[in-house]
Amino acid sequence: MPILDYQDEEALGRVRAVDTANVTVAVEDVARLRKLQVNRLAALQSSRPGQHLVGIIQKITRNASDGGPRADRNDAAEGPDDDDLGDEINIVRIALIGTLIDRIGQKENVFVRTLETVPEIDANCFALEGPRLTAFMRVIANIAGDGQRLSLGHYTLDEAADAYLNGNRFFQRHAVIVGSTGSGKSWTTARVLEQVAELPNANAVMLDIHGEYATLSGDGFRHLRIAGPADLDSGATLDQGVLFLPYWLLGYEALTSMFVDRSDQNAPNQAMVMSRAILNAKRAYLESGSRADVLANFTIDSPVPFDLEAVLGELRELNEQMVPGARAEKQGEFNGKLSRLIQRLESKRSDRRLGFLFQGTAETMQYEWLERLVVLLMAGRRDQPTAKGGVKVIDFSEVPSDVLPLMVSLVARLIFSVQQWTPPGRRHPISIICDEAHLYIPERSGSVGADDISVAIFERIAKEGRKYGLGLVVVSQRPSEVNRTVLSQCNNLMAMRLTNGDDQAVVRRLLPDSLGGFGELLPVLDTGEALVVGDASLLPARIRMAPPKQPPNSGTIDFWDRWANDDAIGGHDAAVESWRKQRIQTPI
Repeated sequence: MPILDYQDEEALGRVRAVDTANVTVAVEDVARLRKLQVNRLAALQSSRPGQHLVGIIQKITRNASDGGPRADRNDAAEGPDDDDLGDEINIVRIALIGTLIDRIGQKENVFVRTLETVPEIDANCFALEGPRLTAFMRVIANIAGDGQRLSLGHYTLDEAADAYLNGNRFFQRHAVIVGSTGSGKSWTTARVLEQVAELPNANAVMLDIHGEYATLSGDGFRHLRIAGPADLDSGATLDQGVLFLPYWLLGYEALTSMFVDRSDQNAPNQAMVMSRAILNAKRAYLESGSRADVLANFTIDSPVPFDLEAVLGELRELNEQMVPGARAEKQGEFNGKLSRLIQRLESKRSDRRLGFLFQGTAETMQYEWLERLVVLLMAGRRDQPTAKGGVKVIDFSEVPSDVLPLMVSLVARLIFSVQQWTPPGRRHPISIICDEAHLYIPERSGSVGADDISVAIFERIAKEGRKYGLGLVVVSQRPSEVNRTVLSQCNNLMAMRLTNGDDQAVVRRLLPDSLGGFGELLPVLDTGEALVVGDASLLPARIRMAPPKQPPNSGTIDFWDRWANDDAIGGHDAAVESWRKQRIQTPI
């Protein structure tokens, strides 16, 4: 059934001029003219039966017939032949953006981003609002029934129209959610996560950098956290939601960046000797476990446990090695050249802040432990032991900032590698939601450091993840600081209020050329409003997001109201103890 079943008496006005993709409509009813708003959608009769042309209202001009000033004649140049329309007509300028066809083959109500025809002179123009707008937006989101819809809220210009996105395209084509502090970005992310969690076989990983999303609860969520100093002696396990990320999961580049000082003149030798020692330690582990099948093909990047003390022992031996000379013993090739490497490794191994890396429980050295970790992180809800927790929220708040990029990228690399090595028919799609992405996916610096290692992993996921069933959702308050390559691969955009010029410029570059004018809305969007455009919705829309059922701990505090409260707050002694213990103490 056609969704645009207008009657002639519903027309706003009639077409008076046409020029390629721009149309000028004359509106005689002043009351209807006053209801129109810029950026609202309009539908125009096509010269072909069963088709309507759809456009965006770009400009509305009142005439001077009521005694008001005449609109500037220079403005009339914006539309075709406006000067020939006289002073007695109200002008609405519309930019055509596509065609809605009632039927193509077996498909009804198909929207295409091409202009099959142009409207004829005197063709009727109608407002697209209410139930028709809801139905039309479902069409352009490619939503069949209720199965694929991702509900956001309602359209700002028409509160009666519900706003949906195509859930398939939103996650498979990558997405970016941006907005300044206090714009509603965390609420929007929480709303999306809530709907994902309701799906019976959901599978997503939320990288929660500050612990904001700890409030999300229900059978669809499972909360995990990277082990902090207080967990090192507690015997905490995976089943308790405490994650250790043992050093042997790190790839060669990550190990080198952590242990080798690139400024040291002996850095190349140190990296070479360290890699050889790690290979020997991994080989010894596999031999002790009779893993001959793995021994034949493993590399330094293979996720095989190894004894760090054995590596240190080999490095110390080489650092002190004396070899036979012509007359007497002489220093070996690496004698005295590995001292700084050994010191860095020993220092980091004893650092309780990095206990999740080097001081894990005994189970993290077991060969089968990685399989348990992968199931916990990557299995869909139905494959979880309890059939709960399709959305895994990982709290990184206790990870030191200097190694945060390495640890976040370690989880991302693990997910990507497992998806890559899973047979195509067994891949269960998974999405990684990257909160505060500017902290660990920055623009490349040109050096080989933790940031660039992290960026390289996320760049690869952005470029190749889709074919392995891996999607990215990049969330940031500073899009200008997020890696451009990653952003360029995100084909869906939710942009909330942005006041910084550099951030606005990044978002404008992500918009199609024909929609660049929508970037002007970015600094004036209200809290909770977003400009949404991308593959999940063929047309741009200004949407007021519905609040999540469980708001995140976004940190927004009413300063004036709290200052005006006469009650004592206290709690400073507990805060100091929490600082000392490296763990927030929950009030009793």
